[in-house]
Amino acid sequence: MKLYDVIIIGGGPAGYSAALYAARNARSVLVIEKLSAGGQMATTGIVENYPGFTDGIDGFELAEKMQEGAEKFGAETVYDTVIQVELKNNPKIIHGEEADYYGKTVVIATGAHPRELGLAKEAQLRGKGIAYCATCDGMLYKGKDVLVVGGGNSAIADALFLSKICHRVTLIHRRHELRASRIYEKQLANSKIAFLWDSRVVDIIADKKVTGAKIENLLTHEIQELSCDGIFVAIGRVPDAQLFKAQLTFDNNGYILADESTRTNVEGVFAIGDVRSKALRQIITAASDGATCSKYIEDYLNEQEHAV
Repeated sequence: MKLYDVIIIGGGPAGYSAALYAARNARSVLVIEKLSAGGQMATTGIVENYPGFTDGIDGFELAEKMQEGAEKFGAETVYDTVIQVELKNNPKIIHGEEADYYGKTVVIATGAHPRELGLAKEAQLRGKGIAYCATCDGMLYKGKDVLVVGGGNSAIADALFLSKICHRVTLIHRRHELRASRIYEKQLANSKIAFLWDSRVVDIIADKKVTGAKIENLLTHEIQELSCDGIFVAIGRVPDAQLFKAQLTFDNNGYILADESTRTNVEGVFAIGDVRSKALRQIITAASDGATCSKYIEDYLNEQEHAV
């Protein structure tokens, strides 16, 4: 049985940043990733808001660089799907489909994924007119016509952001009033955003990339077609944290409760990146969590070693 100082579940920007810092602290580090490095970042065509890349960088390429950087200092990567965890054990046990892994500490960096519309062609058109993050992908639609689907704070923030750079922004919402905070009212009143109330997107029109959408009025059931260059879906995110429900504390939206120290309610267990309850979920904040996490991992391990 190999016992690692640090086991990180998830190989996105948070996970590999934590791996880099912990490995540079001369700790044995294992990253367990089920698919490939990068998580959601790897599906982004061009990342334009990560410092240091003036022309942007392909998300998959950035993910590979992060993995290579961590592995340069000794971090290991294994590709496996975690099916069960024993976080309160000593050592902590991570059960994968392929093997079991043992660690003194565990870092949960499993991320979150956007809630989808559930329409045919949606997945294959991601990055070809379907987007889930305005601050990530908005500049790709500068001067173009876009739709924003949703009525909460994220949808309004996305619509306002896009209204500054796009030619036309139309917000589509299932209800007749927004669920967003009233703080947005003045900004919306002064914006050029158009609204389609009591409506939903029922189909995506595309020819290799998005060219429009079919919109149903939920009161009259009439269908209209709107041309557009992109559709931004902002109907919420789903944290990938179900596996930890019985052992960790969560907020009302299903995110793991961990403060700015990234420590959870279980000693030696940390949560970083998009799976953590936090105000902003971006690549740079995920990477920041990873760096912060390494400091508290080191504190915890030193305490355990001195206590023996």
